[in-house]
Amino acid sequence: MHIISRKKLKEFCERPDGRDAEAPLDAWWYEAKRANWESPSDIKDKYRSASILRDNRVVFNIGGNKYRLVVKINYSTKTVFVRFVGTHKEYDRIDAEVI
Repeated sequence: MHIISRKKLKEFCERPDGRDAEAPLDAWWYEAKRANWESPSDIKDKYRSASILRDNRVVFNIGGNKYRLVVKINYSTKTVFVRFVGTHKEYDRIDAEVI
């Protein structure tokens, strides 16, 4: 999968409240980079706790559910767009289906 953009993940890890997210986000990035997701069920096979939303959006629990990562996936082009990464508290203030 082609992930756009790793920069957003790195920027979050530079924040004081995101510093311990670096290792789990890097692990997710490397796994996603090597993945070949063709449908939401491919994601659920690997990430049981992922939430599949409408409009090809997926919410991943990162770092033992301390952080949330929202992506939008274009399955036909194998592209993953990072839409949001933040703390669980920040996630509660957004609408993951439109961000």
